[in-house]
Amino acid sequence: MLRTVVVVGTLLLGVGAVLAQQEIAVQQDNLMRGQAKSLYDVMLKMGKGEIPYNQAAVDNAIKDLEGSVPKIATVFTPNPKQDVVGSHYGASQKVWQNKADFDSKIPPVVKAIAAVKGKIKDVASLKVAYDSIQAKCVECHETYRLKLK
Repeated sequence: MLRTVVVVGTLLLGVGAVLAQQEIAVQQDNLMRGQAKSLYDVMLKMGKGEIPYNQAAVDNAIKDLEGSVPKIATVFTPNPKQDVVGSHYGASQKVWQNKADFDSKIPPVVKAIAAVKGKIKDVASLKVAYDSIQAKCVECHETYRLKLK
């Protein structure tokens, strides 16, 4: 009986640990998806003319990026050692192998966002802003993001 209780307890702890790891991965994925929505679904699509220019949407996208990008270092502190099931992208283990370099990629993105904030007034200035921010995002994505699908 005692062995059964120990085995069941151990299994429950293992399941709890797996669920906790998945929760961390989901938080990381949600942060990056939110940023992708602002950058790609709003700014890129407007810049390409796929959706109409909307100043309020642009301002909200910049505000969202301004608030979420500085959180990357903190959200990516724990290593979930797994990816979100069904996700197209994941974090490379290089993030945690070279966390200082990973973290050093964040301030240039923050600076690029600050540099364009309040300066986007039309499609032309939106394209410039998008290119500026995207260039800094790519520096991190090339090294630390994995394409899963």
